[in-house]
Amino acid sequence: MPAKPLPELVDFARRNSPFYAELYRDLPPRVEHLTELPLVEQSAFWAANSWPDNRLLTGPLLDAGVYKTGGTTGVPKFSPWTRTEHADSVTAFGAGLVRAGLKPGHRVANLFWAGQLYGGFLYIENALHHAPVDNVRLPVGAAPDDYIAGLIDDFGVDVLAGEPMKLSSVAEHLVKEGRTAERIELLLFGGDLLFADLRPILSRAFPNAAVASIGYASVDAGLVGAPVPDGDVRVHEAFPHRTVVELVDDTTGEPVTGPGVPGRVVVTNLFRTLLPILRYPTGDRAEWVDAAGGPFRLVGRADEGARVGTVAMPTEEIRAVLLANDPDQVISGMQLVQRRWDGRDGLILRLGHTGEPPAGLAERLAGAVYRARPLYPENVAAGEIHDLVVEWVPRAELVTNPRTGKLRQVVDERPPA
Repeated sequence: MPAKPLPELVDFARRNSPFYAELYRDLPPRVEHLTELPLVEQSAFWAANSWPDNRLLTGPLLDAGVYKTGGTTGVPKFSPWTRTEHADSVTAFGAGLVRAGLKPGHRVANLFWAGQLYGGFLYIENALHHAPVDNVRLPVGAAPDDYIAGLIDDFGVDVLAGEPMKLSSVAEHLVKEGRTAERIELLLFGGDLLFADLRPILSRAFPNAAVASIGYASVDAGLVGAPVPDGDVRVHEAFPHRTVVELVDDTTGEPVTGPGVPGRVVVTNLFRTLLPILRYPTGDRAEWVDAAGGPFRLVGRADEGARVGTVAMPTEEIRAVLLANDPDQVISGMQLVQRRWDGRDGLILRLGHTGEPPAGLAERLAGAVYRARPLYPENVAAGEIHDLVVEWVPRAELVTNPRTGKLRQVVDERPPA
């Protein structure tokens, strides 16, 4: 499906979608530039996507496929695609797989999650089918780790594609058995960022494998960005003639134009009309790689982190501190757990490991976090919050989303107010 000019897209959306008609009612009859449009407010967007009284879609569901996000709370996010929209999307995404390292003849084990309308497995399977190079597709799904380890040897798998936590789970299984999968050439991850704390276990199990992003897309935002083969797996760029990516300042809402300045990722899809995606915030943050504003580097989820009392604990800042103070690479995963006891909030640094952590490491890590976030120990001394607690768990016991296998960066175990 060819890309549509922005004025045509906006006109179509406001004429056929009650949601967009309301959102754009005060705009001039013709819109020429994205910045003339307001950003979509996610909660209102998905509240309008209710069933059967849908106010978001531009037409009836007659020939469409429907995906659903993997979230377990809030308004369900059903995302319908027409046949041609879906084909165009997976074709573009399939071309991106070659940029990520897919080679002719590669045997690819697809380990993404399937079922309950979740799109990961089916979307990747279709992208592999539409990729511009021959490949052998092995639709494994969320199979047990021992089955996958056996398949690698028995069928000569070259590529594993899956969620970061699933890839690391297979890696841990191999390491515990004292094995390595040297024939694996490429690990393609998607659905979540691959954090640096998972790199050591992947390198031990797959010593000859390159690691690359499979591409940047989501059920709600749809197609967003293609991987850029520059060595930094966080770097992507918009799909030419299909998506427009903007970075927007968190406070002012104005476009970010300079490199190295984080902002919210906002995407506009140029070919999707059944469920228009116009200046939609993806929920991620990124920064431009250079002044040209082409490639962008993902830096984490928007507003991702814990708040303990009045102290903000951004996940990526805390992760960076922990890894900088873990020279032996003991940590193999992290999540922030918020709890409340004895009338005060507290924070547990739940850290995954694949071997016994050395004595004293927990205390050193907590001290490093205190030095990086001095407001935390000040609040502890004032009796307002509890001391940090470091909780070591086997990597497999980190809490993940039960539907998708994604790691939950923040787990709030506090009782309802």
